Amino acid sequence: MNVRDRTSSLSTPNRRGPDHRSANRVLDILERVGRATHALSLHEISKELQAPKSSLLPLLRTLESRQYIEQVSDGAYRSGSRMTELGLSVRAGLDVVSTARPLIEQLSRNTGETVLLATLASDRLAVLYVDKVESVHPIRYTFGLGERRPLHSTSSGKVLLAHMSPEEREQVLRSIRLERVTNSTVQTKGALREEIERAREQGYHLNIDQAILGRCAIAAPVLDHTGRAVAACVLGAPKERAQPQLPRLTRAVIDTAAAISARLGHR
Repeated sequence: MNVRDRTSSLSTPNRRGPDHRSANRVLDILERVGRATHALSLHEISKELQAPKSSLLPLLRTLESRQYIEQVSDGAYRSGSRMTELGLSVRAGLDVVSTARPLIEQLSRNTGETVLLATLASDRLAVLYVDKVESVHPIRYTFGLGERRPLHSTSSGKVLLAHMSPEEREQVLRSIRLERVTNSTVQTKGALREEIERAREQGYHLNIDQAILGRCAIAAPVLDHTGRAVAACVLGAPKERAQPQLPRLTRAVIDTAAAISARLGHR
């Protein structure tokens, strides 16, 4: 019998429907500018996309203001710093998943439990599960890839909060709504700060019943070569099975997160 969270399915809209014309035009611009070997003039972009300059210019100005593209001295457009940052972020995310995969598989084999890799969502208000290896036990907890979970009720969320800079953490905490997920979920910012500080001092976080009743989760940070927490390694199990062996499971999670971090260049 599996204990499962239901995941939502998203339908894919018609890519070329009339409601998405502006979105498609923006993506066309980014794709064309991104592939170009030289800066493109407004005339070149208009000709290649078969679109009037008057409709392209507001989109180009918006993309320029958001630093997705930039103008060079002759007024032509090339990729901006934001495009580069996004490309590096995607590459880094893929590197974390591919690097961690054999190690989380090994952790799951050694413990028999579900192991997950979690990262911060783009809005920094939730964690996303980006990889998983499921438990061999018939009674287990499982989650959908890409599923969001609140920072304040998850072990991975608290670990990632603990490894933010104080300024970034306070900014995120100001935006968090402490919704009650279970009766054990933290309900005050003060209590949440205490748990975050404990996670920072210990190097891991143990979460029982706060996200799902009857579940125990242990998370430890995955650090890159700069010391930034890019993910969390999480072991999830029914608490009745996990509690008698918490020291062993905790040590295994910490060691696995450290091994992933080492492969990412952390020293």
